[in-house]
Amino acid sequence: MSPVAAATGGTALGRRWWLVGLLVLLLWACSWCLPAQAAGIELREIEIGRSEEAVVLSFTARFELPKTVEDAVLKGVPLHFVAEANTFRSRWYWRDQRVSRASRTWRLAYQPLTRRYRVTFGSLHQSYESLSDALTAVQRSSRWKIAEVSQFEPGERHYIELVYRLDTGQLPRPFQIGIGGQAEWDLSAESTMVIEDPT
Repeated sequence: MSPVAAATGGTALGRRWWLVGLLVLLLWACSWCLPAQAAGIELREIEIGRSEEAVVLSFTARFELPKTVEDAVLKGVPLHFVAEANTFRSRWYWRDQRVSRASRTWRLAYQPLTRRYRVTFGSLHQSYESLSDALTAVQRSSRWKIAEVSQFEPGERHYIELVYRLDTGQLPRPFQIGIGGQAEWDLSAESTMVIEDPT
């Protein structure tokens, strides 16, 4: 092979690799431009109030089910959403003291025979025609009693830690093993609010 041919071939090969590298770089840059589709919950409209001798909490949890989770619901897998509210009293000399703990659970299930979604909350049951309507029911909590006013120390600082999550521990056992490590099932959010003296 002549020196000219070798030089030409080398240049063409180098140019080809340069184009491949440029294409990879462009694809990587475009991936940052796509809208994020990570699973997550956003807690909004959090309000703390008083009802007679109780402290009550209202909130809205905004989220959409990832496709994997929605497919599981349509196959008959029930979902349990849990809200937990822990109230603490701040102490400078020791760990903060928990003065109350409250939790509530919503169960969401699809019924293939009726093609309706059923939400269970305590002893209450309600059916919905669409998944979006059923999700709205499990995403809202209004005037939930989380503590007694008598549990608060006058003049002390108190705060509430609110956690809302999809409880994968209540999924069917074989299903729990199958979803291990899948981020789509990690739906949770938490928020901390300082509470004004309710006494």
